[in-house]
Amino acid sequence: MLDIETVRNALREVMDPELNRNIVELGMVKDIAVEDGVVRFTLALTTAACPLQGEIAQDARERLMALEGVREVQIATREMTPEEKEAIFGKRQEGGAATPYNHIRHALAILSGKGGVGKSTVSALLAIALRRKGYSVGILDADITGPSIPKMLLPRHENPMGSPMGILPVQTALGIKVMSINILLEDPNQAVIWRGPLISGAIKQFYHDVFWGDLDYLLVDLPPGTSDASLTVMQSIPLNGIVMVTTPQSLAGMIVRKASAMASQLGIPIVGVIENMSYVECPDCGRKIELFGPSNAAELAANVGAPLLGRLPLRPELTSLADSGHLEEYAATDFEPIVERLVVLVPEEASHPVAP
Repeated sequence: MLDIETVRNALREVMDPELNRNIVELGMVKDIAVEDGVVRFTLALTTAACPLQGEIAQDARERLMALEGVREVQIATREMTPEEKEAIFGKRQEGGAATPYNHIRHALAILSGKGGVGKSTVSALLAIALRRKGYSVGILDADITGPSIPKMLLPRHENPMGSPMGILPVQTALGIKVMSINILLEDPNQAVIWRGPLISGAIKQFYHDVFWGDLDYLLVDLPPGTSDASLTVMQSIPLNGIVMVTTPQSLAGMIVRKASAMASQLGIPIVGVIENMSYVECPDCGRKIELFGPSNAAELAANVGAPLLGRLPLRPELTSLADSGHLEEYAATDFEPIVERLVVLVPEEASHPVAP
C-alpha cells in the first residue's frame, strides 16, 4: 500500500553525496503527501546554492517512481532554517570551523625539505593511486606561495563553493577533493606575497574550515624547507605520518635528512621514503639510465629509520598530462606497489606533536 511511511522508507535510500548520509536522516525531507498516485514532498537543502540538488532530487524521483502506485512525483525545494541546521549538525564552532563534520582517518604529509624533487607530483600520483583502489582521498595544498596541485589535476580553473558546514573543496574527475590557494584566486597567475603568519593562518583554515567530509586519506603537500608552513602543518594537523621524497643527488639526501630531523623532534613518524627521478628507461632497449647518478635511496631510508617505498623513473608523458590538468589519465602503475606498502605501514593513531 502506498502511504507516507512507504515513501519515507524509499527516500532513506537517497544519499547526500557530500555528507554521505541519507536525506531522511539529515532531516531534508519535509511535508510528505500522497494522493491519487501523486507523491509530494519538500527537499530542505543545507544551502540554497547546493550544487548537488539536481542529483539528489533526480535520485529521489527515480526511487519514488519505482514504487507501485506512483504515477507522478512533485518536489519543492527550500533552504533549511538555522534551527533545522543546528538540530542536525549541532552548533557551529566559533569562526565557522568545519572540523566537527570531518572524519579523516589518515593524514599524511608529503615532505622533502628541498625544492624541485617532485613532492607535488608524488602527492598527486599517490592520491590517484589510492583513489583507484577505492579509498576516499583529499589533497591539502600547503604550498601557499607556489601551489601546483590544481594545475595538475584540474583541466580548468574552478572556485570552491561555500556551505553551512564550511568551504567545499573542488573535486577532480576521479573524485579527489582538492583545496589550494590557487583555486581561491580569480587569476591563478596572481602572486601570493604573504609573510609567515598569513601563510600559517591559511594552512590552518584549509584544514579546519574546509568541509572534507569522510576521508580515508588526506595528503598534505608541503612546500620546501623546515620553517613556517611545514611547522604549522606538523603542529596544527594530527598527522599519522610523513612520506619523504628525495632524488638520487647527495645534496637532496642531505636536505631530506634535515627535514627528517625536524619530524623526529616533533614526534611524527616517517612512514617511508620515495626516490623520485631515479632513472629513465631507454625506449629502444629498456635499459635503466641513472641520469642523476647512482641511487642512494636505500642508504637514506636506513639513515632516517624508514622503509624505502619505491624508486620512480622519469616519465616524459607526465609533463604533458600535468601541464594540461589531466594527470589522472596517467596509468601510475609505478605507484601500485608503493601504495600497497603504504596503506599497511601508516599508523592508525595520529600523532600529537610537541613544540620544537
